[in-house]
Amino acid sequence: MLAAVILSGGASSRMGSPKALLRYRGRTFLEHLLAVTIHPRIGVRRVVLGAHAQLTTTAIALPADEIVINEEWRKGKLSSLHAALRSLPEGTEGLLLCLVDQPLVSAELVDELIETFYVSKKPIVLPICDGRRGHPVIFSQELYPELLAAPLEIGARAVVWAHSQEIAEVPTRDEGCLLNINDPTAFARLTSSQGCLE
Repeated sequence: MLAAVILSGGASSRMGSPKALLRYRGRTFLEHLLAVTIHPRIGVRRVVLGAHAQLTTTAIALPADEIVINEEWRKGKLSSLHAALRSLPEGTEGLLLCLVDQPLVSAELVDELIETFYVSKKPIVLPICDGRRGHPVIFSQELYPELLAAPLEIGARAVVWAHSQEIAEVPTRDEGCLLNINDPTAFARLTSSQGCLE
C-alpha cells in the first residue's frame, strides 16, 4: 500500500491566491490531483495545508483524516513533507509525492510510476520528459528516515542525490510532470493554450 501526499502548504505569494483553488478544465488544481491519485495501490492520502488551510477546507470537502496542517509551512516544502510523514500509519510501502501546482499530471502517468515502483523494486521512481526529471516522485518507506533528516534548504532532492544509482526513471511524453504553475503569467499561458479561461 502506498500513501499519496499532496503538498499544498505554501503561501502562493507569486500567484497572489491559493494555487490549490485555481480552476482548470472545470475543477481546481487540488481536485485534479485528488482524482488522479485514486488507485488500487494507494490506500492512504494526505493533503498538507498551511497558509490557506481554512480557505481550502472551506472550498473543497476533504475527509478529516486526509488533512494535515503544517504549522511550520514558512520553512518550505520539506517541512510539509515532514508533517505528512509523521502522520502516516504503519505499513505504507512508500509514498507518491505530488505538488499542488502541477495540474496536468495525468492518471496514466501515476499508473506507470506505481507499476514501475513495484516491478523495479527501486527506492525512488520518477518521471523523465525531454531529459528532465519531474513529479510525482515515489519514495520507498525505507527512505522515510532520510527524508525526515534532509536539510530544509535542500529538501527531498538531497535524498534523490544520495541515491542517484538507485532510481527508476519512467520515460514519458507527459509534459505535465514538468509544468509548475507558480504565477499569474504561467496560469494565463496554461489556460489560453487550451482555450479554457476559467
